[in-house]
Formats: sequence, C-alpha cells, structure tokens
Amino acid sequence: MKKICLVIIAILGISASLQAQDFSIGPKLGISQGNIKVNGDGYESGSDKFGYHVGAFVRMGGNSLYLQPEVLYVNTGGEIKETQGMEEKTYEASFNRLDVPVMLGFKLGDVFRIQGGPVASFLLNSEFEDELNGATVPDYKSSTIGYQAGIGVDIANMIIDLKYEGSLSKQAESIAGLETDQRQNQLILSLGLRLF
Repeated sequence: MKKICLVIIAILGISASLQAQDFSIGPKLGISQGNIKVNGDGYESGSDKFGYHVGAFVRMGGNSLYLQPEVLYVNTGGEIKETQGMEEKTYEASFNRLDVPVMLGFKLGDVFRIQGGPVASFLLNSEFEDELNGATVPDYKSSTIGYQAGIGVDIANMIIDLKYEGSLSKQAESIAGLETDQRQNQLILSLGLRLF
C-alpha cells in the first residue's frame, strides 16, 4: 500500500508541473487479451483469456507532453497448467479489478502518441476453477503494482490506445500450497471519447 501511495504522490507532482493547456475528459472502454505468467515447478502459463474494461479518463498537458490518469473496471484472467508426470491439469482464473493507470505520454504530431506509466490494480473479486473443482484457491493479493506502455492515435474526439501491461509484483505466491510466482499480463485495446 505504501508503494501505491508513493506512486500516486509522484504522479500528482508530475501533473502539477505540467501546464494545463489541454484538458479532456470522457468515457473509455475496450477489450484485452490476458494471461498469467507462472514460475514454479510443474506449472506454466496456459491459454489467454479475453476480457474487457470500462471507465473514464482525464488528459491534461501541453502541446507535446501530457498526463492521462484513468479509472477502469477490468475483467481479465488466464489459465495455469500443472504437469505431474503424464497427468496435466488446467486451472482457470478470472479477476474483476479496479485499475488506476497513469500514463505519461508524448505526442508525435497531431495524431500519434507514445505513452507509459504505472498502474495500480485493486482486486474486487476472483474465481479459480480446475477441471475437477478440487483445487485450493490461491490467496490473491488485494492490490498490485504494474506498468503499461504503448502507442495511441487521436482522431477527432476519439482516442485509440494499444498498450501492454505487465506486473511488478506477485499476484499470488502459491497454488494448492505449492510455491509459484503468478503475475498478470495483458494486451489492451481501448477507445476513449473526449467529451470536451
């Protein structure tokens, strides 16, 4: 939690230093392709899971540099495969989160952008299932810190973003009592509409 507070304070400091020559606000929605990166004996990442997000964004800044904080409800997840000899099990995880990414971006002309920054994720609820429904549910952390980086295009009042999200902290540390390092990764495509 201390890390999250420090990140938010740093972002607020950056935003205060930007001159608010441009200010936009509006809704944002999109789709994502997520997976769970797993490190642990006998475990590996399984299939990706398609998800969605919906929320709002604010953009403020100058002609070339801008800050874009967002608040998003996110549905994502992925699969984890366990191999024991010839036997293979598949676990499916699904997460509903509140994500707060804060993008620092650079405009390349009037249309193209590059951006990156931290994202704080707060777990609202999760589901964890295996084929036999007998697995012990991992103890998922209530909040994690990650990063997002990507490109964007501005067309009229639309903003289109393509970003990659990676995790800087573990989402869970074990499956069925066996030590693992689980981290959520996503490829995100979103559309925002500037209301003004």
